[in-house]
Amino acid sequence: MTSDDPQPPVFDPNVPSRPVSYPIKTLEELKLRTYFDSFHFEFNKATVKLSSEDVLLPDRRRMMVCHDMAGGYTDDDKWVQGGGNADAYGIWHWFLIDVFIYFSHSLVTLPPPCWVNAAHKHGVKVLGTFIVEWDEGKLIAEQFLETTAVAEIYAERLSELAVALGFDGWLINMEVNLDIARIPILKHFVSHLTKVMHSSMPGSLVIWYDSITIEGNLDWQDQLNDSNKPFFDICDGIFMNYSWKEDYPRSSAAVAGDRKFDVYMGIDVFGRGTYGDGQWTTNVALDVLKKDDVSAAIFAPGWLYETKQPPDFQTAQNRWWSLVEKSWGISQRYPKVLPFYSNFDQGHGNKISLDGRVVSDAPWNNLSNQSFQPCLESSEDTATETIQAFVDFNQASFSGGGNITFKGILESHASLKRRIFQGELHIGNSPLHITYSVKSNGSSMIGLSLHFIDNTDVEKETSVLLASWGDTLLTMERFSSKFDTVIMPHHIQKLETSPGWVIQESSIIMEGSTLTEIHALCYNSNPKSESLDQYTSSSSEFNAVLGHISIKSSTDNMIFPPASEWHVESQNLDWRSNSEGHVTLSFKLLWKLNSNVGSIFSKYNIYVENEANESTQTSKYVGVALVEAYYVSEFVVPAGVTSLKFIIQACGFDGASQELVDSPFHQLHVEGL
Repeated sequence: MTSDDPQPPVFDPNVPSRPVSYPIKTLEELKLRTYFDSFHFEFNKATVKLSSEDVLLPDRRRMMVCHDMAGGYTDDDKWVQGGGNADAYGIWHWFLIDVFIYFSHSLVTLPPPCWVNAAHKHGVKVLGTFIVEWDEGKLIAEQFLETTAVAEIYAERLSELAVALGFDGWLINMEVNLDIARIPILKHFVSHLTKVMHSSMPGSLVIWYDSITIEGNLDWQDQLNDSNKPFFDICDGIFMNYSWKEDYPRSSAAVAGDRKFDVYMGIDVFGRGTYGDGQWTTNVALDVLKKDDVSAAIFAPGWLYETKQPPDFQTAQNRWWSLVEKSWGISQRYPKVLPFYSNFDQGHGNKISLDGRVVSDAPWNNLSNQSFQPCLESSEDTATETIQAFVDFNQASFSGGGNITFKGILESHASLKRRIFQGELHIGNSPLHITYSVKSNGSSMIGLSLHFIDNTDVEKETSVLLASWGDTLLTMERFSSKFDTVIMPHHIQKLETSPGWVIQESSIIMEGSTLTEIHALCYNSNPKSESLDQYTSSSSEFNAVLGHISIKSSTDNMIFPPASEWHVESQNLDWRSNSEGHVTLSFKLLWKLNSNVGSIFSKYNIYVENEANESTQTSKYVGVALVEAYYVSEFVVPAGVTSLKFIIQACGFDGASQELVDSPFHQLHVEGL
């Protein structure tokens, strides 16, 4: 940028604009609660709550992951309503994580709601970061630690922010030297924050970073000892610095006693003096922590993205996290509650679809849109795998922006299982109703293999195949010896609006059991005759796509409130004429049910219809909202359009969505300029 180039406008959080996530940078902002006056505040509220089963941390060693990606608040996550980067950074291996920390070097790092929504969906807690560092940080620390009363004010401000925005607590990182006289006040700050967080949000966490010691020195200990244990004793855990030696985890566990799982030993994925050197040998450190039975804190897994690890981010990320899984094991299991729905959307892609129909072909990213992520297994040697299973973003999906594609070579009589989910779904006395969508080439077929255990006898296992549509007799003959039960779909729907997609519905009663695994079963529909020489076999290309899976305890479809039961309004209308002479519109669209009941919907799709000369055009997809508000930014009004009709389409947690003709809407007359 030269001195003649126009300077970008100074960000004013009180002026209506495209909703953005941002940190709090000064103590004054924190004390005066200015964030709550921001135009962006209500957009930054996370809406996905942890399920009741995930409120308390499990009593075992845990996996904490600290984000630290390119300084935080990048184009990949700061735009609350989403961005335009189909290759944006994200995490989808949530099944390996217990706690996620969003990190930046600003004073108060508030996690963007997209991270909270994605993590909570998978049972993972999310923490913000309060950090003071360098000379400026020392001055800040001296201010908020002036007295215990002042320290309490700032602790309560932090708690208030977490509760209002819907995340689960704080990492406290005091990377400064302090006069030892301030240490009692610092301890009071940590203790008070922990107590206030626990009282206002049960299950919340305050984690201390191994930095300043009880003597007031910035001296990373790399282990739990007398210099940092007084801080550990008054909060929920400690994130140890990453330069530890091999015997430090064991000695830290001994010091922690019955709280050894609250000791999170740091591992820097960039390396930088970390035990095991991080990067592709991060599992070396994990193996030591697993042996000593303490928790882990992986720092900066964005290394894969920032350093452009070959051959591409998707492949590298899957391969790296597979090493973590092999060393550490799985932390989260889903499905756990009903209804359960996944369209395998990672929160970015090249298209967006709804019920098999493409509604947008523009590249996009929005982690809030992330669906339950499949637990696909990554193979080190792809040459030995006859069928690859991967999330695909390039071809059109059934719903959202992703699907699972199964591609390769399969022998005619062979079948192959690929893991999708590892669950913990306790089945009641109601039938399970399972629906899934498939698009396939030739004879390629996909069934769902379900694994159950008996609740009274875990040794008693039951395998069930929900077979794909086809020849019932042939399917039964082929798979009855491999599964305890084989079920054919009782209803099949082929979409006229989207040729190729087949929706299959099956039901099963498994009272007193727990669903523990879901696999895709790949097989061919027309294997060669059994009379052929058993030593000869033929192979064919296998290509099939799994679009979604839905599991419910009822066949009833969700009933959406009619448009008359909604209140819809617009605020901050801003009509302008751009440099090309086109009229543009920016405004805030709000809606709520007249009954004022809490939100019973997972998200809202926003569409617009342009009306000109009494004729209505096709609805155009605008975006998605998880809160009951959407900011339309610089919408270009087509020439000749006299009015705009913005439609809010409610979506259920079971994947259903309201018909557009029945949805609430807001009509705006186009103003000439």
